[in-house]
Amino acid sequence: MELHSQLSRPVRSGPVLLALCGASFLAGLDLFVVNVAFDEIGADFTGHSLADLSWILNGYAILYAALLIPLGRWADKVGRRRGFLLGLGLFVAASAACALAPNLWSLIGFRAAQAIGAALLTPASLALILTVLPAERRSASVRIWATAGAIAAAAGPVIGGVLVAASWRWVFLINVPIGIAFLVLAARSIPESRDRDADHPDVLAAALLTVAVGALALALVEGPDWGWSSVGVLGALGVSLVSGAAFWIRNGRGGAPILDPAMLRVRSFAWSNAAMLLFSAGFAAALLATILWMQTVWGYSATRTGMAIAPGPLMVPVFAIVAQRLASRVDAGRIAALGCLLWGGGAVLMAASVGPEPAYATQVLPGWLIAGVGVGLALPTILATATAGLPQDRAATGSAVVSMHRQIGAVIGISALVAILGTPIGFESTRTAFTHSWWAVAAVSALAAAAALGITARTSPPERSAPATEPAEVLR
Repeated sequence: MELHSQLSRPVRSGPVLLALCGASFLAGLDLFVVNVAFDEIGADFTGHSLADLSWILNGYAILYAALLIPLGRWADKVGRRRGFLLGLGLFVAASAACALAPNLWSLIGFRAAQAIGAALLTPASLALILTVLPAERRSASVRIWATAGAIAAAAGPVIGGVLVAASWRWVFLINVPIGIAFLVLAARSIPESRDRDADHPDVLAAALLTVAVGALALALVEGPDWGWSSVGVLGALGVSLVSGAAFWIRNGRGGAPILDPAMLRVRSFAWSNAAMLLFSAGFAAALLATILWMQTVWGYSATRTGMAIAPGPLMVPVFAIVAQRLASRVDAGRIAALGCLLWGGGAVLMAASVGPEPAYATQVLPGWLIAGVGVGLALPTILATATAGLPQDRAATGSAVVSMHRQIGAVIGISALVAILGTPIGFESTRTAFTHSWWAVAAVSALAAAAALGITARTSPPERSAPATEPAEVLR
């Protein structure tokens, strides 16, 4: 049962939507804005390898993925407004701490705190849109909320490049005044909403998932230095396997499941999550590899790198519209599969083109534009079709599960990239390592395309009166 303690006064949709979408944009931006700051952070905190630096990204993504669903359910029970304000407050405080971090490992720790705040505010913001805004505004508001996240992903490297020109610390410091403004606006405009009957989240399952993904990332990033047959790497892989198995056994037995097995029996949902996991791995790896190539091999500044990355993301909204128009005539799985193949094709073209001297217009730009077209076709299509086969009351949870797989994919992709790159010496060795990474992206993108072909094209959720063989009945 939904209780709205402050709905006796009219809700002003504009301020509510601005606060919720703005905070979600900040949280999404932080997933991508740090990529271009790697070189500057490494220069400030000397003596650390790429494997060490990768935890700035991986630590955030691991906790965000594992806590997104349980913290969302906790907010449902104790109050979504309360959860949103607490999450945003933690995110802002952790951002300030990141900006003041005295060393790499403290920065990684503060990034973990950021991730916890983001994992709380993100589902709470979507739930508030669905519960406190007028019914006639909800559909359009959800689209605006989703678009804010997509813009954050596209704009992250560009904004990061501009901020790093002053200092990498501005990448985090900029969140503080903007976040405080959204906090004040949210506190004044958003009414409370809660579901007192919501199940308690399964905290142990979330912890097991965190350990499983974190141990896998540890094994991948440290493999080149420790040795693939070393006790440390084999032990980390063993911990990952055992924790993953324990997560699946525990999942849902101590509270609301993080990953509902019944949802995975819906064909479109299961294949969409598989495609999202694989595509996100290739996306994260290729994005970071391209940035590292331009900064470490060509000597680009962070600002120049951000501007060089910008043309690819500009393709995303254009071809997202193209994909939406094609959806009425072409199966969604085929559209997504084509996008995955184009992303991989763009990576292959860059692998075949790059040389020791900077020649952005001929060596990177063509492949990057093709890759951007691929993202525009694949990512919105996968996101849109993932929950189409679910009943309406499971759509929000389904979206959170897809987001979880997206972040886990990013962790795997970044960790695999670090393992492939290693510590090459000399240009030829470096080019070989990057070429292998781009070809690996192509291989993973092909697997993502195969998974996308399994997506069942559905344009609307099944009716609640569906027979027992339909997804709506399976999930009750």
